[in-house]
Amino acid sequence: MSKVFALALGCGTQNRDEQWLEVYYPAPVLHPDNALIEAVRDTLDYDGGNVAIELSHRQVGHLARAWREADHEDQASYAVAFQESDNPVVLTILETDAEPASTPEAYLKLHLLSHRLVKPHGVNLSGIFPLLPNVAWTSEGAVDLNELPERQLMARLDGRVLSVDSVDKFPKMTDYVVPKGVRIADTARIRLGAYIGEGTTVMHEGFVNFNAGTEGPGMIEGRISAGVFVGKGSDIGGGASTMGTLSGGGNIIISLGEGCLLGANAGTGIPLGDRCTIESGLYITAGTKVKLLDENGQLVDTVKARDLAGQSDLLFRRNSESGVVECLANKSAISLNDALHKHN
Repeated sequence: MSKVFALALGCGTQNRDEQWLEVYYPAPVLHPDNALIEAVRDTLDYDGGNVAIELSHRQVGHLARAWREADHEDQASYAVAFQESDNPVVLTILETDAEPASTPEAYLKLHLLSHRLVKPHGVNLSGIFPLLPNVAWTSEGAVDLNELPERQLMARLDGRVLSVDSVDKFPKMTDYVVPKGVRIADTARIRLGAYIGEGTTVMHEGFVNFNAGTEGPGMIEGRISAGVFVGKGSDIGGGASTMGTLSGGGNIIISLGEGCLLGANAGTGIPLGDRCTIESGLYITAGTKVKLLDENGQLVDTVKARDLAGQSDLLFRRNSESGVVECLANKSAISLNDALHKHN
C-alpha cells in the first residue's frame, strides 16, 4: 500500500439526523507507518482513498486488538477508551492531502495544525467552510442550532442553565488540544486549526485564526489573521493586526520573519522579512507609498510597499511633521526576554 498522508481515530457529536457537528482526535498521526495501515485494512476492509469510517463498538474493539498486535499500543489504548464511549466513533484516513470532503476530514486537518504536525499552508484546506456546520458551542458541547431551543428548555427544567459561549463554525483550540509550552490568557480567542509554537504567549486581546500562528517564542497582543505565520522572536503589539487572505479576494500570503515588531495599533498587508519594525499606529498595505531613506536619512526613491515585501532589516515609520511613510534600514534586531517565553 502506498504511503498514507494522515490517520486518526476520534469521537464526536452528531445531530439528530446523524450529521457530524464536530470530531475530537486525541492523537492524529501524520504519515502513519505501514503496520498501522495494514491493521486497518485487515480489520475494516479498507481499500484506500480518503475516507471517514463510522465504527461500531465491536469494530473499535477489533481495531484495538489489531493495533496492539502491530505494536501500536498507544493507538490501541485510544481505541479501547473509545469502545466505552457513548459518542459516535470515527476512523478518518487521508491517503492523500486532497481537498477535504467531509466534516471528519476537515476536523482532522485542523487537528494536524494545532498538534503542530503541519505548519500553516502545510495542508490543503480548500473548500473547508461548507464542511464545518455553524454550531452552538455550549457548556455541554456542540449543539445543532435547530436543536438548541429544546436543549435550553430541558436544561432549565432540570434546574440548569445551558450556557452558549459562541455560535461559530470553529471551536476554540484548547477544547481539543493544548500545545506544550504556551501561555494563552483567553482561550476563546484561539481557533482550532491555529499553530501555536512553543514559547508563545498570547495575551488577553491576542487572537489567532485557523491556518495561522507562530513559530515561537513570541508575544502576541494583537491579531494574527487566517493564513499568517509569525516567525521566531517576533512581537505583535496591543491592537496590532495582520491582513489575511480571506477578505477582498487577496492572494498575497502574509508572514512575519524572525525578530519582527508590529507596534501597538500597527499592521501589515505585506510579508516582512527578518528584523523588521512597523512603528505604533502605522498600517502598511501593499499600495502604501513609501519614501526610501539611506543611512543618512536622505531620500533614495519612492516605491509602493509591495516592492519591499519579504525584505529584512527595514524600519517603517511615519514622519511626524509631513505624515509621509518612510522606510530605512533597521540594523538592531529585536531581542525578547528569554525568561518571558519559557512555559515549562
